[in-house]
This record gives sequence, structure tokens and C-alpha cells, in this order.
Amino acid sequence: MGKYTFRLPDIGEGIAEAEIVAWHVKIGDMVEEDDRIADMMTDKATVEMESPVSGKVIDVAGAAGDVIAIGSPLVVIETEGEGEEAAPASAPAPKAKVVTERIEAENSDASDADRAIAADPAPSQPSSPPPFVSSEVETPRAAPEPRVSTSSTRTEASAPAQASAKVLASPAVRKRAQDLGIDLGEVRPAEDGRVRHADLDQFLAYNAAGGFQPAGRKGLDEQVRVIGLRRRIAENMAASKRNIPHFSYVEEYDVTALEEARTQLNAARGANNDGRPKLTMLPFLITAICRLIPEFPMLNAHYDDEAGVVSRYGAVHLGMAAQTPGGLMVPVIRDAQDRNLWQLAHEIGRLAQAARDGSAKSSELSGSTITLTSLGLLGGVATTPVINRPEVAIIGPNRIVERPMFVTGADGQERVEKRKLMNISMSCDHRVVDGWDAASFAQALKRLLEAPAVLLAG
Repeated sequence: MGKYTFRLPDIGEGIAEAEIVAWHVKIGDMVEEDDRIADMMTDKATVEMESPVSGKVIDVAGAAGDVIAIGSPLVVIETEGEGEEAAPASAPAPKAKVVTERIEAENSDASDADRAIAADPAPSQPSSPPPFVSSEVETPRAAPEPRVSTSSTRTEASAPAQASAKVLASPAVRKRAQDLGIDLGEVRPAEDGRVRHADLDQFLAYNAAGGFQPAGRKGLDEQVRVIGLRRRIAENMAASKRNIPHFSYVEEYDVTALEEARTQLNAARGANNDGRPKLTMLPFLITAICRLIPEFPMLNAHYDDEAGVVSRYGAVHLGMAAQTPGGLMVPVIRDAQDRNLWQLAHEIGRLAQAARDGSAKSSELSGSTITLTSLGLLGGVATTPVINRPEVAIIGPNRIVERPMFVTGADGQERVEKRKLMNISMSCDHRVVDGWDAASFAQALKRLLEAPAVLLAG
């Protein structure tokens, strides 16, 4: 018998350490080559670690939430034959695969389902690896595998096996899918047509809900360790609120005419059957923001408080939020100022889908210069969004409501009409943006949104 020490490989340029997000093995488990061992999170991605050999796990390093250095032992596997040491940490990582591309560091309001996020990473966790866990101490528990409901299991098991056989997948993935009662033919792979463990995770996230819980049924008390993406969100939110003197400004907008224009454009799109995406309010709002940024360059900026430097950007790289099974992601619309309404709508849909299925690239999830956050139909009367460091402004449209309003007609007479009204909230860094700047921007935005002909003519 021999021992194989699998050390955490170099999983990205400039990465010195990674956090253990989840274990998929524990001491005593038998693993096959290519079986998933653990998920590791860096500042740039969540990486799936797979076993390079077959054997029995006899040691593991740390528990979920611990941070270990590149080159530190991750697991020790007892193998048949002579022992074999893992490749040096500087060598390529043959068994590490990016599962979910992420922004360099996420920042989100924990109470907002669609809070847009794009902030600098918080200071790293411990620089030295945690003590290595021997087989004589308490064994870390493997992360529990989610399970589908009984009815779902029966449905999946009854599907024809022939469809699964045609799907490209490793033996380990096939075995896991079989254990969970999942028909691989129902799973959509994120890349190259091959189903991987990450694709099973995505499938389970969408299909393994436990169903509706009747009212009056008492839930169980539990303690959940804050790790991975949620911990980074917590750290960055705290840093943003601690370091930035926020102020918020809310204005009411009459979007009746804008909604009429949007409805007409969507109707024309359907009549022509030209394949263009349906327009929501967001492309109009983004267009208006881009039109105004040259007049208010202080809003499209980053502030380096350590260097005391404000960097103003000519291009608008606008961050948008997308809710995913793994948490909030922030795809970035590059050069939004160069896109028309239809192109913006297409990019919003494309990037949101890429974030949800894990196919978004790092370059598509970082580098925003200003953030737009929208709760959609969940939007309330007003919000006070938290700024995404190092940005200096964040804009949040709220829910559209119909209310009676005094309107002056062409004859100069006032009358009451039913109008569609929407509040737009704005938070700014008071070190860089004055209250006058924010109010002036909001009023200029109001003039554009309430006169869609002027907005679209530009």
C-alpha cells in the first residue's frame, strides 16, 4: 500500500490561497479517479477538485470555510502499490476545473433578491494553512448531497435509459446521477456538451425543492456557517458601509408616456417577427443614464481612498444583478453607451443566463464603473442601495404604480388623470459626489424618462 498526497494546485494566476467551500469526501471514503473531492473558492472562481488517483481517503485538510495555501496538502489517499507524491504546486492542475466564474469579489445586500454587486475583494483570510487533520482527530463531515423529492425520483427513474446512455459524462458523474435518480438526458451541460458534477448541482438546485410547507408547521432550529460567496458578500457589505459615507436621493418619475412607447415598440417587434428581444424598462433607463454620464462624470467613477485618487471613466461599464442557484452574480454590460435599446435588452438576457448556468467569463463579471440594481416586480416604494466599492454611485428603480395625479392639459387647464409613477433611488459616496450633483442628475434623468421622444431621438 502507498500514500498519495494531493496538494492544492496552482488554480489561477496570482492566487495564493483558496477557501474550502464544500467537501465531497470524508476520512474513510473510497474514491475513484476523477471523483469530486472538494470545491475551492478563490477571489475569481469556484473550482472543482477531482481525485487524481483511486484509493481510500485517510487525511483531509480543514473544514468547509477554512482557507488553505496553494501547495498545502488537501487530501491524503491510500493507494495500491508504491506511494506517489502529488505534482508540485507550480505545475498545471490536471484535476481542477472551474465550476462557476465569479466577479473578483461579490458585494450584495443580503436582504435584496436582485441587488447588483461589483466591489473590490476584502482582505484575505489567514495566510498560513490550518493545521492538517490526522485520522486520529474528529473527522470532518462531508457536505450533504441534496436529494430530489420522492415524486421527482420516480419520474426521473422511469425515463428511458437510452437517452442517458447517449449523454457524454464520466463514470463518476453517471454513478452520482444514478444514485440521485437523475436522468442525464434531462441535464443541460454548461460547456462542450459534457455533463459534469457542476451541471448536476445546477439541475438539483432548480428541481430538488422540498415543496410547499403548510402554514403552522414548525421548522427546525439550525446554525449555518457563513462561508464561500455568502461570507465574501458579508465582508464586502461591511467594508462598504464602514468606509463609505452614503447618502441617498429618491425622486418620483411619471413613466406613463415611456410605458406607452415601450408597449408600441414591443408590439412592432412582434408584428415583424424579427427575433428581437422584448423590451423591459431597464434598456430605457440604461440609455438615459449613458446619455447623462458625460454631463455628470463624477458618478461614473472609482474612488481609491488609500491613494486619494478618483478615476473617472469615459465608457459606461454597467453592472447588473442576476440571481443564480449559487448566489448573486453581477454580469457587466461593456460599453453600454454604444448599444441601442434592442442590443441592451439582448445583452441583459444573455449575461443573466450566462451567470445562471455558470458559463459567464471572468471578464463579464468584473470591472463595472456604475451599478444599476433592480428588484423588478418585488421593488418597493423606495430603496437605499449600498454602493459597490470602489464605485461611487448606485441607481435603483422601484416598482411602477398607478395613481391619480394632477396634469396640465394643452389648454392650460388642470385635471386629474390616472398615471404610471415610479420612484428611482440613488446612493452616492459623499466624499466624491455632492448632494447637488445627485439631485441635478436625478432631475435631468427625469426630463429624459418623462419625454421618451427626446430620449429616443438622441
